[in-house]
Amino acid sequence: MSSFEFFFSFYGLLLGLSVAELVGGFARVLHEKDRIRFGLLTPLLAMFVAIEIGTFWNQAWVIFRGAPFNTSVLLIALVIAATFYVAASITFPRVSAEGGEDKIDLDDHFWARRRLVFSCILAANLIVAMVLLVLAQLDPGFAKLASSVRLWVGTGIFVICTATAAFAPWRRAVVAALVIVLLYSLWGVLNAASALIAGGGWAPALGAGG
Repeated sequence: MSSFEFFFSFYGLLLGLSVAELVGGFARVLHEKDRIRFGLLTPLLAMFVAIEIGTFWNQAWVIFRGAPFNTSVLLIALVIAATFYVAASITFPRVSAEGGEDKIDLDDHFWARRRLVFSCILAANLIVAMVLLVLAQLDPGFAKLASSVRLWVGTGIFVICTATAAFAPWRRAVVAALVIVLLYSLWGVLNAASALIAGGGWAPALGAGG
């Protein structure tokens, strides 16, 4: 087992738990849909968190695949994945069949939890940005990656919008920031899909032709 395989077995497990919390929360809400007022804000937030988890899974390959076995690397991964787990676990409210007949409003839940969710996502991104800056001082490949103007412009947009969504006292500003940062995240996904298509997709599995 390589150092990265060992690292990713740990990091991937923790991010996988975050995915399970997010999907499980959505499933519980659907199960109790008769007493849920859905709205748009919490589903949009859940989509944003899901994209971020997937993005960080990808970043593990870009940033950590050459990392040596080291306890500090595992602890950095633990902090990053733990912040995602917290964000994912509170994106949807806790509902159960024993919850009574009280209505649960997902928009109210968004306003009650948005600071913690967005703060966790912001913290994880800032940690990775600091790791990248440190690696840029040690390795020419990372220095080239860190010199990308597009990378830091995108990071700036992300940080400003996420911080606004977390801490702005004006609801319209919060909703606008959420929409902008979600559209920015979706734009990144579309760019990745375009690059995949331009590269010819991927090779068929062995034996796929019969």
